[in-house]
Amino acid sequence: MSKMEVKTSLLDNMIGVGDMVLLEPLAEESFIKNLRKRFDHNEIYTYIGSVVISINPYRALPIYTPDKVEEYRNRNFYELSPHIYALADEAYRSLRDQDKDQCILITGESGAGKTEASKLVMSYVAAVCGKGAEVNQVKEQLLQSNPVLEAFGNAKTVRNDNSSRFGKYMDVEFDFKGDPLGGVISNYLLEKSRVVKQPRGERNFHIFYQLLSGASEDMLKKLKLERDFSKYNYLSLDSATVTGVDDAVCFRTVKNAMQIVGFMDNETQSVLELVGAVLKLGNIEFKPESRVNEVDESRVKDKNELKEICELLGIEQSVLERAFSFRTVEAKQEKVSTTLNVAQAYYARDALAKNLYSRLFTWLVNRINESIKAQTKKRKKVMGVLDIYGFEIFEENSFEQFIINYCNEKLQQIFIELTLKEEQEEYIREDIEWTHIEYFNNSVICDLIENNTNGIMAMLDEECLRPGTVTDSTFLEKLNQICADHQHFESRMSKSSKFLNDHSLPHNCFRIQHYAGKVLYHVDGFVDKNNDLLYRDLSQAMWKANHSLIKSLFPDGNPAKINLKRPPTAGSQFKASVATLMKNLQTKNPNYIRCIKPNDQKASHIFTDSLVCHQVRYLGLMENVRVRRAGYAFRQPYDACLERYKMLCKQTWPHWRGQARDGVEVLLKDLQIPEDEYSYGRSKIFIRNPRTLFSLEEQRKRRLHGLATLIQKIYRGWKTRTHFLLMKSSQVTVAAWYRRYAQQTKYKKTKSSAIMVQSFIRGWKARKILRDLKYQKRCKEAVTTIGAYWHGTQARRELRRLKEEARNRRAVTVIWASWQGTKAHTELGRLKEEARNKTLVYITWGWYGGESGSLPSFQARRELKRLKEEARCKHAVAVIWAYWLGLKVRREYRKFFRAHAGKRIYAFTIQRIMQKYFLELKNKMPSMSPCDKTWPARPYLFLDSTHRELRRIFHLWTCKKYRGQFTDQKKAIYEEKLEASEIFKDKKALYPSSVSQPFQGDYLEINKNPRYQKLNSLVEEKIIFADIVNKINRANGKGAQRIFLLTKSKFMLADQKSGQQIKSSVPLAELTSVSMSTQSDGFFALRVKEGTTAAAKGDFLLNSERIIEIITKLHRAGLDLTKEKIQIEITDEFLVQFKQDKVCVKFIQNGPKNGTMASCKRKNNRLLEVTVPSP
Repeated sequence: MSKMEVKTSLLDNMIGVGDMVLLEPLAEESFIKNLRKRFDHNEIYTYIGSVVISINPYRALPIYTPDKVEEYRNRNFYELSPHIYALADEAYRSLRDQDKDQCILITGESGAGKTEASKLVMSYVAAVCGKGAEVNQVKEQLLQSNPVLEAFGNAKTVRNDNSSRFGKYMDVEFDFKGDPLGGVISNYLLEKSRVVKQPRGERNFHIFYQLLSGASEDMLKKLKLERDFSKYNYLSLDSATVTGVDDAVCFRTVKNAMQIVGFMDNETQSVLELVGAVLKLGNIEFKPESRVNEVDESRVKDKNELKEICELLGIEQSVLERAFSFRTVEAKQEKVSTTLNVAQAYYARDALAKNLYSRLFTWLVNRINESIKAQTKKRKKVMGVLDIYGFEIFEENSFEQFIINYCNEKLQQIFIELTLKEEQEEYIREDIEWTHIEYFNNSVICDLIENNTNGIMAMLDEECLRPGTVTDSTFLEKLNQICADHQHFESRMSKSSKFLNDHSLPHNCFRIQHYAGKVLYHVDGFVDKNNDLLYRDLSQAMWKANHSLIKSLFPDGNPAKINLKRPPTAGSQFKASVATLMKNLQTKNPNYIRCIKPNDQKASHIFTDSLVCHQVRYLGLMENVRVRRAGYAFRQPYDACLERYKMLCKQTWPHWRGQARDGVEVLLKDLQIPEDEYSYGRSKIFIRNPRTLFSLEEQRKRRLHGLATLIQKIYRGWKTRTHFLLMKSSQVTVAAWYRRYAQQTKYKKTKSSAIMVQSFIRGWKARKILRDLKYQKRCKEAVTTIGAYWHGTQARRELRRLKEEARNRRAVTVIWASWQGTKAHTELGRLKEEARNKTLVYITWGWYGGESGSLPSFQARRELKRLKEEARCKHAVAVIWAYWLGLKVRREYRKFFRAHAGKRIYAFTIQRIMQKYFLELKNKMPSMSPCDKTWPARPYLFLDSTHRELRRIFHLWTCKKYRGQFTDQKKAIYEEKLEASEIFKDKKALYPSSVSQPFQGDYLEINKNPRYQKLNSLVEEKIIFADIVNKINRANGKGAQRIFLLTKSKFMLADQKSGQQIKSSVPLAELTSVSMSTQSDGFFALRVKEGTTAAAKGDFLLNSERIIEIITKLHRAGLDLTKEKIQIEITDEFLVQFKQDKVCVKFIQNGPKNGTMASCKRKNNRLLEVTVPSP
């Protein structure tokens, strides 16, 4: 059907016949043909009245989507095409609106899809009932109990890859609104013999293969297991894997489901240890030993396996080894110990494995019930879902098939009774004459099996309890004696001579003619399976185990509680359970789902007529149709009938103003339908023959074509008129918008022109002012320039005067020096002339004086020589002195230049570089924000330390300037922020988002808000913090709003609704520690000192968005009061004291699919789980 097609009735677009009650002609052949036709068109659901027939398609169909759920929600049962959702919705609405307890009975043979049908019912109810955190938790736990039970109770068989090897009945409890509160699961007859032996082509329970495939290497090592299936004798290898199933993924699913249901980690580990122990029990082998007195004994071959099992179970090896080798029989005051031979030892080993697994499964069911049971004791509505094994007919049928078929006989009996009762009640309720219906009553078969005196089960129990030699043959002989004359019992050895030559009936078998057909049962194993004995030595050995779970599974092994009374047999226990189930079902309104397997190949699109016909027979579907059709084949409320067929009569079309019944009467009279074809009830019209209904449907179909033409004509006219009005409206709108646009454009031009003129005027005024300012500036600059030139001229004149004076002074000195030199030269010349004259006189004198004159001539020359020498010496002294003075001056100048010139050049260079560095630093200076970490790059390597020091000084200076702006209040806030950083930084994921949020303290404005006036008067001290928090309830994990108040000496919790009552007040001196998680949630626990008044109610578990501010202020207030720091624990798992109990609060992280807020869920009485969305 396309998405646009709306289906308003079961009869619309029907493929075949949707309700078998309307099938014409009614015969087995037409019944099967109709099922085949619908199956070929993917219509796997068909009705028989209110009964749903479901055919397993062996593939996924797109008919279970959320849209389908909404389509069938709150709809009439016959309003849409047949679907399992219609039955689930009918049952749920009857429970919610009419306050009637419901039960949904799902039956069919193995592989017919019973388990999937029960899942679909539960998922639909979970989808349509109420929402909310607690409701969602209950729904999730109810749904997640299925994977756990399937892993431990389902197995692959030749008929079904996920066959339930136990019967399950779940009572889902609802409150008055229809929201689920919890549930209770009952299990029936787990096929524990499968633990030790599986038929060819089948395998053991799923959990064994899932554990070996999905467990980690570390876990397998702890459980002392290996991943290879072939290592274990209890696992069949020919069908170890299932096509399309990943056991490793399934194992992770099961572990997750156990966690959701509420199993603690240690409980899960204990369960897996027991599963591993069962596996390893199959590897224990025995060898025979003979004593001197020729008594056969048995001993364990490989004691390593036994040792590992004992380590897993916490049992002493010698105790378990003795239990496998000896058996103690107690009778009154006597104890007799006998040895076990090899066969008996293997029997004891298998009995222990079966009992251990069976009791573990029962414990799992009870543990799940403990988690999912309703917490309230108020009156509850109940919807039961029964998923139990269907009628089984195998090539070899044993004790299990016998009691399974007995259960199905009881279900068939209650089905016929309740169906007839429901049919009769409806006829009486509608005031329709009731005629007796002939049907096959299978109570005679039930009596054959369950009669307390002559029943087969009673005789089986009697044989099991009878002293002496008891075998399956003696049991069969007893049956042949007592049941030989029963019309539904057949045996080759009975008194009846008609079966003596029946070769289809072996000597060790008997046959029962069930309502679904004849079934041949082999009596081999009936007595042992009914006894279900476990030697007392083994149960006592199990009770001695240190393993806590093992000890709880074997209370009968307690020596202090030894009961010599024989335990009840398996058959009697199952009979009592079935009786209790029948009694429970009779108190509820029944709803039936009959599941059919289309083929034995587990393949899609294959429909085997013979197989389906066989199932139709033993499900009694044809009989069900006949019972339904015995009176009237079809019934419908008056308003629905009138609404569907009113277009066939002019008086009722299009609207009938009177009562719906009167309208139906007018309609049927107008259509001239014979009166014997229908009958009027109080609220429904009853139609006898399906042909009448099909005739109405054919007339309706023809009438709908005419109405469709009329609707098309009216629709086209309406569409044209609407289009014209739309065009007209559009034209008016366009015109209005254009006029608006034109006026806006004109206004913008005018405005632009005005702005331009204004800008020109303002520009002219500005330029005039600028010219005046420039003129004044030039005048000032001219005066300054003239003054500068004048001062410069004066300075230069003075400089020239000083230079001239200096030159004159030097000229005088030079002239004086020249004059002195000239004077000295003149004197020297005079002296030289005088000397020459004297010498000349002496010479002359000598010439003229002769001998006597030789002495003066000699003296004269010597004197002249002396004078010359003296003059040369004076001149040399003067020259040397002048050179010495010059050399001295040069030496002094050179020494001064070399000592200071380099330093001065270096100092000058450094000064210029530093000046340039500081000027560039000034232009590139970062902002004044203390958070700004930027700083200009370093220009020269030698400035590195200076650069870093300047950066540090600048940061300190900006911080000081920033702190200088703080008020005292703001300074206190930043001190709190600093303390919060010390407590939470890198520890709490929520901390980074709180840094930018200022701490306000009093968010409720207690002093100003008149609502809290009385509350303010009750608090004597100044309030440091006030806000609304959620106080977590330990019972259900839900939060209740409270006002959290903090003063300098205590914290208080007040009622949020009234705002005037203080619920709790705790001094800070009595607060020992605070606990919270590392994640982005707001949950925190305040632990109170034991022995104080505040500790009477236990610790406080609160939730607040402002957890950072609350803990910081608590820490500061506690430190100021007691001078000691409050211990703050940040971890994802911590304990909280609630009155006398300690509860573990565990934080886990999840995807964003469950929402953006953290949620708290109660997993069980000892665990609160907080789910935090992933970031």
